[in-house]
Amino acid sequence: MRPENFFSIEDATGGTPRQLAPGITTTIYTGDHAMISIVRFEPGARGVLHHHPEEQWGYCIGGSGVRIQDGEEVPIKPGDFWRTPGDMPHTMAAGPEGLTVMDVFAPPRAAYNRPGSGFAAD
Repeated sequence: MRPENFFSIEDATGGTPRQLAPGITTTIYTGDHAMISIVRFEPGARGVLHHHPEEQWGYCIGGSGVRIQDGEEVPIKPGDFWRTPGDMPHTMAAGPEGLTVMDVFAPPRAAYNRPGSGFAAD
């Protein structure tokens, strides 16, 4: 058993699972001032273009894909990371092997914390 406030990408214990869209799932870990979301895309899955007031940072953990942000499409691979200012339109599309991304939101994204809110996929 892990101590309180310690987590693993391989074990969702302590997180809140969510289905974001067909082929896209996340596990959410919320703190007082920031939130992490581990997002898994099946091969070829694509999110919905959306925006939200929270600032978002993303990090590609595995796989490949395309980050679509403010009208630009940028290929991503493991090790790449990016910043999305609040209210900037964005989404992602997974490559043929799928994609795993860690998103950090500050402050915590309110829609993720309301079960049944129907938020858009990230």
